[in-house]
Amino acid sequence: MVTVPATSANLGPGFDTLGLALSVYDTLTASSFDDDRLVIDVTGSGAEEIPTDASNLVVRSIAHVYADVGRRMPGLHLHAENGVPHGRGLGSSGAAVTAGILIAKGLLAGDVELDDEALLRLATELEGHPDNVAPALFGGLTIAWTGERGPQHKKLLVHRGVAPLVFVPGFTMSTSLARSLQPPQVSREDAVFNVSRSALLIAALTQSPELLLDATGDRLHQDYRGPAMPETLRLVQALRAEGFAAVVSGAGPSVLVLADGPGARQRAVELADVVTDTPWQAHMLAVDVQGGTVRERAEGTT
Repeated sequence: MVTVPATSANLGPGFDTLGLALSVYDTLTASSFDDDRLVIDVTGSGAEEIPTDASNLVVRSIAHVYADVGRRMPGLHLHAENGVPHGRGLGSSGAAVTAGILIAKGLLAGDVELDDEALLRLATELEGHPDNVAPALFGGLTIAWTGERGPQHKKLLVHRGVAPLVFVPGFTMSTSLARSLQPPQVSREDAVFNVSRSALLIAALTQSPELLLDATGDRLHQDYRGPAMPETLRLVQALRAEGFAAVVSGAGPSVLVLADGPGARQRAVELADVVTDTPWQAHMLAVDVQGGTVRERAEGTT
């Protein structure tokens, strides 16, 4: 059984670099067949849209690992219970990739051992960038980058005073569309602004939550994406005007609030009810500190 958390990337200024694991989960079980059969059952978020053939992202991720290590992939019975909202900026594709990587790790245990660096490399090859898959794999707050040795990460513990709140709307947002709205170049002033806020955000999340409002400022991506999700931007601006550290979660359209306690979260929920025309589902979450887990080796025939 594999459990993978939702993630929120960017966190305002940390575009394609920072990510946070959150306490909403996809849970998958897998067993192997001796032949090439593929059986997939999906329940929960996105169940009606997720393919149940070899094009399934979890299956493609498993196949990618097997190909990378030079092993023949067995037939599979895969059951997925999806808690991570799909198309909402909470890392659903990263969770699927991570789940596949971890399922493959479990199936290959005793034959091929995959360390953390290999897991992140394989996941990044599939996802395209490591900002979601790093926290999905390892939990907590992660800084991800690509260096000479490929994708790398640093996991940090979040200050216990930080209380995440996520507002999830009924509509979705395409990550590719969101990225297409960003300009290919930015001003030096905006670049310096985001560098300073990204550095400050690490301090705010790990040591000084009182700095979170300033630390979550951004000039590189959120405003450019606003026309594609005006209600999201409207909620972010309204929350920030009242002192809440609100940002677009990933590519959107969900909104992440990094509050400084349960009371602050409740006030943010009350504000969201009156400032936009969109109904928002409010999820009061915790920071997931474990990341993806393999609870038992998935093996055997069915």
